[in-house]
Amino acid sequence: MDTNITPLSDREIMEDVLTSQKHITGVYNTFSNECAHQALRNDFLNILREEHDIQASVYTEMSKRGWYSPPQAQAQMVEQTKTKFNNIAQSLC
Repeated sequence: MDTNITPLSDREIMEDVLTSQKHITGVYNTFSNECAHQALRNDFLNILREEHDIQASVYTEMSKRGWYSPPQAQAQMVEQTKTKFNNIAQSLC
């Protein structure tokens, strides 16, 4: 047994859980989009909602501890994004 292994800190574990939840929700979203049968699609959507709830709980706990605080978007970037998507929406009409 290697005694030089350092255990993960609580913060590292929570970061790993949050990253995993982000990936899991993406996968379930894709699965729900690809379902041909409504009952199966509904099952995937229910699981997706549960996974989003877990992700939100993890985020909240990390935020309380000061471990996760995404930077606020700059106003200029928000406006650029809005313009981009408005242009896309207009081109689809």
